[in-house]
Amino acid sequence: MDVVHASLRRRDRGAVASQEASEVVGILWAHARPGDGLQHITARAQDDRVDLLLYLLTRRTADGPSDPVASAHTLITRGHRASPLLSRRYHPPAPENS
Repeated sequence: MDVVHASLRRRDRGAVASQEASEVVGILWAHARPGDGLQHITARAQDDRVDLLLYLLTRRTADGPSDPVASAHTLITRGHRASPLLSRRYHPPAPENS
């Protein structure tokens, strides 16, 4: 299993809603695909961001191990693009190579 840490930066600083972390987790689960290898997500809301730990199955390809950071980035980006709540509340995820 691989664990990837990621953050979504809030567009506006402010009070953290009590259910915010669970909303983000629910949105990511709703947009996860079987090929993502997602097993578990934990989230913690801060005043300027939400921090995520994504637990992914370690996958092997013909070229060797898969890239868990790329898989996590793809999932978060997909959720951000598809969810009006995420796109209103948070900046888009930074490009994968930054």
